[in-house]
Amino acid sequence: MQRVVLASGNAHKLREIGEILAPSGIELVPQTALGIAAADETGRSFVDNALLKARHAAAHARLPAIADDSGIEVDVLDGRPGVYSARYAGARASDEQNLKRLEQELALVPNDRRGARYVCAMVYVRNATDPSPIVCEGHWAGRIAHERRGNNGFGYDPVFFVPELGLTAAELDPGVKNAMSHRGQALRALLAALLGVQAGIGAVS
Repeated sequence: MQRVVLASGNAHKLREIGEILAPSGIELVPQTALGIAAADETGRSFVDNALLKARHAAAHARLPAIADDSGIEVDVLDGRPGVYSARYAGARASDEQNLKRLEQELALVPNDRRGARYVCAMVYVRNATDPSPIVCEGHWAGRIAHERRGNNGFGYDPVFFVPELGLTAAELDPGVKNAMSHRGQALRALLAALLGVQAGIGAVS
């Protein structure tokens, strides 16, 4: 089994990513378990931030690293919150505070103008200076609901409405969400890329 540091201490992300990677033989170790502080997210894109986080974790853990950067883009807000999704209401804002700000900004926006998408960039680096990281992206289209629904998920999930299912992301069974979500898409692409390297996952170092 290959140990890989996950450049996050978010328990929700650890569970979602761990469930998808479970059959791969990868043992995910959250960076917080190794005493590694979060990297500064100064990038201008999801990919930039994911690479910053992965290289930071790999340097401190001396292990390969997986990192993601994800967020929500709202059409009527010209793509905001985007890379600032986790700190939309401030540098140390909670999920509740970020969600409340989004709801306030969209309070008077009609249903036909509430289109949005979740975006995820997922990266794997063999070490902190890896010159050819594996980079994969996923996108999940939907719209922002007028009211919160559901108790699953995290972040903006209670208002992210999936039209083809008639449910918010927070109402979905975790297995269904993983099959559809931006993070699930990016992770499966990353796993396929890893399995295609040399003789498979065990040969990646």
